[in-house]
Amino acid sequence: MRLRVEFTTEPFDLDEAPAHALVAREVVEAADLDAVDVGPFGNTAEGRADAVLTAVDALLRKTLQVGATRISLQVNVVGEGE
Repeated sequence: MRLRVEFTTEPFDLDEAPAHALVAREVVEAADLDAVDVGPFGNTAEGRADAVLTAVDALLRKTLQVGATRISLQVNVVGEGE
Protein backbone atom coordinates (compact mmCIF):
# COMPACT_ATOMS: atom_id res chain seq x y z
CA MET A 1 0.00 0.00 0.00
CA ARG A 2 1.16 3.53 -0.77
CA LEU A 3 0.24 6.53 1.33
CA ARG A 4 0.41 10.28 0.94
CA VAL A 5 0.62 12.51 4.00
CA GLU A 6 -0.11 16.22 3.92
CA PHE A 7 0.86 18.22 6.99
CA THR A 8 1.47 21.64 8.50
CA THR A 9 3.04 22.64 11.79
CA GLU A 10 2.21 25.74 13.77
CA PRO A 11 2.69 28.43 14.94
CA PHE A 12 3.48 30.14 11.65
CA ASP A 13 6.21 32.71 11.27
CA LEU A 14 6.34 34.39 7.87
CA ASP A 15 9.63 36.14 8.58
CA GLU A 16 11.72 33.15 9.63
CA ALA A 17 11.10 29.41 9.55
CA PRO A 18 10.52 28.22 13.12
CA ALA A 19 12.49 25.31 14.57
CA HIS A 20 9.53 22.92 14.28
CA ALA A 21 9.20 23.64 10.55
CA LEU A 22 12.91 22.98 10.01
CA VAL A 23 12.72 19.75 11.98
CA ALA A 24 9.66 18.63 9.98
CA ARG A 25 11.59 19.21 6.76
CA GLU A 26 14.58 17.25 8.08
CA VAL A 27 12.37 14.33 9.11
CA VAL A 28 10.62 13.91 5.76
CA GLU A 29 13.75 14.53 3.70
CA ALA A 30 15.68 11.90 5.69
CA ALA A 31 12.87 9.32 5.52
CA ASP A 32 12.74 6.53 2.96
CA LEU A 33 10.00 8.23 0.93
CA ASP A 34 9.49 8.41 -2.83
CA ALA A 35 8.28 12.00 -3.07
CA VAL A 36 8.58 14.99 -0.76
CA ASP A 37 7.29 18.51 -1.41
CA VAL A 38 7.99 21.07 1.31
CA GLY A 39 6.42 24.52 1.11
CA PRO A 40 5.74 27.48 3.35
CA PHE A 41 2.07 26.62 4.00
CA GLY A 42 1.88 22.88 3.51
CA ASN A 43 3.98 19.81 2.91
CA THR A 44 3.39 16.46 1.27
CA ALA A 45 5.25 13.19 1.28
CA GLU A 46 4.47 9.90 -0.40
CA GLY A 47 5.79 6.37 -0.19
CA ARG A 48 5.27 2.86 1.11
CA ALA A 49 2.86 2.70 4.04
CA ASP A 50 5.50 1.60 6.55
CA ALA A 51 7.87 4.41 5.54
CA VAL A 52 5.14 7.07 5.68
CA LEU A 53 3.87 5.90 9.07
CA THR A 54 7.40 5.81 10.49
CA ALA A 55 8.00 9.34 9.20
CA VAL A 56 4.69 10.57 10.67
CA ASP A 57 5.61 9.14 14.08
CA ALA A 58 9.00 10.88 14.00
CA LEU A 59 7.45 14.08 12.67
CA LEU A 60 4.92 14.29 15.50
CA ARG A 61 7.41 13.49 18.25
CA LYS A 62 10.23 15.73 17.05
CA THR A 63 8.23 18.80 16.05
CA LEU A 64 6.35 18.82 19.36
CA GLN A 65 9.69 18.60 21.20
CA VAL A 66 10.94 21.79 19.54
CA GLY A 67 7.88 23.95 19.94
CA ALA A 68 5.08 23.01 17.57
CA THR A 69 1.76 23.81 19.21
CA ARG A 70 -0.43 22.33 16.49
CA ILE A 71 0.20 19.76 13.79
CA SER A 72 -2.46 19.16 11.16
CA LEU A 73 -2.15 16.12 8.96
CA GLN A 74 -4.09 14.05 6.54
CA VAL A 75 -3.14 10.59 5.32
CA ASN A 76 -4.56 9.15 2.10
CA VAL A 77 -4.17 5.77 0.45
CA VAL A 78 -2.89 6.48 -3.06
CA GLY A 79 -2.16 3.01 -4.36
CA GLU A 80 -1.68 -0.65 -3.64
CA GLY A 81 1.45 -2.74 -4.01
CA GLU A 82 5.07 -2.08 -3.27
